[in-house]
Amino acid sequence: MNATAAPARRQLQPPPVAPSPFPYNPGSLLSVQDLSLDTVSHLLTRASALEAMDPIERARILAKRRVALLFYESSTRTRTSFELAAKALGADTTLVSSLSSSIEKGETLKDTGLTLHSLGAEAIILRHKASGAPWVLEQFTRLPVLNAGDGMHEHPTQSLLDLRTILQHLLPGLTTVSADTLSGVTVSIVGDIFHSRVARSNMFLLPRLGAKVVLCGPRELLPEIATTAGPGITIERDFEAALRQSQVVMMLRIQAERLAGLQLDLETYKASYQLTGQRLATLAPSAVVMHPGPIIRGLELTAGVADGPQSAILEQVRNGVAIRMAVVERALTAHGARA
Repeated sequence: MNATAAPARRQLQPPPVAPSPFPYNPGSLLSVQDLSLDTVSHLLTRASALEAMDPIERARILAKRRVALLFYESSTRTRTSFELAAKALGADTTLVSSLSSSIEKGETLKDTGLTLHSLGAEAIILRHKASGAPWVLEQFTRLPVLNAGDGMHEHPTQSLLDLRTILQHLLPGLTTVSADTLSGVTVSIVGDIFHSRVARSNMFLLPRLGAKVVLCGPRELLPEIATTAGPGITIERDFEAALRQSQVVMMLRIQAERLAGLQLDLETYKASYQLTGQRLATLAPSAVVMHPGPIIRGLELTAGVADGPQSAILEQVRNGVAIRMAVVERALTAHGARA
C-alpha cells in the first residue's frame, strides 16, 4: 500500500434525530399525524357507540371531570361542539376566552395554562392564533391538550369528522379504516389552501387511507410547495378539471383575517373557483359537497349548493359532536403520561 496515498474519505452519516417528546400525555391530540390508523379506527368506532348510547348512561363516563376550553380566536362550531361533547359525557366545562380573562391584560399562554391546571382542569381544549401553541401548552402543563386549531397549522378533530362524513356517504357503516379504505376516491380541496389548517390536517390524514387529494386554487392561495406535504397530493389549477375527477369536493372560504395585505379580485376568483349549481350538476353530479364553515354564501359557493341535496355541511357539524366525544373521552381515560 502506498503510504503517501490520501486516506479514504469516510462516509459522513447524518446525526441521529431524537424522537419527538410530544405528546407528553397519551390523551393529547396535537396533530392528526400523531394518530395511528388503529387509533383513528378506535375513535370512529367509539364516536358511533357514544352517539348511540343512552344519554343518562353516557353522562356517567366523565361525571364531574373538569375540562377547560381555552379559545384565543372566535369559534362557533368547534367551541360549541367540544363543549356539548364534554357535557354529554358528564364533564364540567369552563370557557376562557381572550376577551374575558387576564389574557387581555397580557398573561402568557404558559401562565394561563398553569393557572387552569391549578384550578383543577384535567384537560384543556385550545384554539390559538399561533401555530405550535398546543405543543407549548402541553409542555408546561403536562395535561392532555386537544388542538382545536392552531394558527395556519392544523385542526385534527376537523379532519376526523370530515373522514366520518366521507365514510358515511361513500362507505356507510364502516368505522374500521386501513391504508386502502379510500383507494380510488378523489377528494378535491378548493380555495384558500395556504391559510387553511383544515386543509392541512386533511392532507395529512386522507392519503394515509388511500385517497387522492387534489388541491385547487389560485397561486396566491395555493403555492406549488403544497405538493411536498406528502404522497397522494396533487395540484390542479383548473377547477372544472378538478370537479370532473372528484367524489368529494371540500370548499374553503377565503380567510380575509389572514391575508396580510394580499389583494384578490373577488369577481375573478368567483368566476374561476366558485361552486355553482350548474358546475356541480354538469361536472360532479354525484359528488359530496363539504365545507368546514363558516360559509361565505355567494363567494366560494352559492346558497343553492350549500342547501342542496349534495351538501353534507350540516352533517359535518353533527359529526363534530360525536367525534369530539370520542376525543374528549380518550383525553381523560388514557394512561401512561410521561414524567
